[in-house]
Amino acid sequence: MPRNNAYSLPNILTYARIIAVPLVVLCFFLEGRLQSSDAARWSALAIFLIASITDFFDGYLARIWQQTSTIGRMLDPIADKLLVSACLLLLAADGTIAGWTLWAAIIILCREILVSGLREYLAELKVSVPVSRLAKWKTTIQMIAVAFLLAGPAGDEIIPIITISGIILLWIAALITLYTGWDYFRAGLKHVVD
Repeated sequence: MPRNNAYSLPNILTYARIIAVPLVVLCFFLEGRLQSSDAARWSALAIFLIASITDFFDGYLARIWQQTSTIGRMLDPIADKLLVSACLLLLAADGTIAGWTLWAAIIILCREILVSGLREYLAELKVSVPVSRLAKWKTTIQMIAVAFLLAGPAGDEIIPIITISGIILLWIAALITLYTGWDYFRAGLKHVVD
C-alpha cells in the first residue's frame, strides 16, 4: 500500500531528476544564447546521466525499502517525460536533431502527451494501466539515444559515430513508442468508448 512519504530518499531522487531538467537546458545557454559548445555538451551530458541513473534507483529503493508513495508513483513518469522532452526540444533547437529525424522526436513527444492524457482520464475512472516491459525498454533506449545526442559533435571527436548512433537509437525508440502507444490506446479504448 503506497504511503505519503514525500521526503523519502526515492522521492528526493525523483525531485532531483525534475530539477535536472532546467540545469541540462541551462548548460546550452551559459553564454547568454543557445550555444552547443563542447563544454556545454559534456556538462549537459553529465547532468543527464546522473538524472537518468536516479530513474533506476528511485523505483528500486522504493520497492526494496517499501517506501512507495502516491506522490512518487505520480511524479516518476512525469520526471522521465520532462527530462526526455526538454532534451529533445533542446537538441532540435541546436540542430542536432534536424530534417527527417525531427519526426522521431515528434512521434515520441506526441505519444507521451497522448498516453499521459489517457492515463489521467482512466485514473478518474479508477482504471489502472500498468507500464509494460516493452515501455520500460522504450524509456531506456530513449535515454541512451538522448545521451548520445547530447554528446553529439563533442562525442564525435572521440568516437566518430556518436551522433549517428544517437539518431538510429532515437528512431528505434520512436518505433517502439508507436507500438507501445497503440498498445496503451487499445487497452484504454474499451473504457473510453461508450
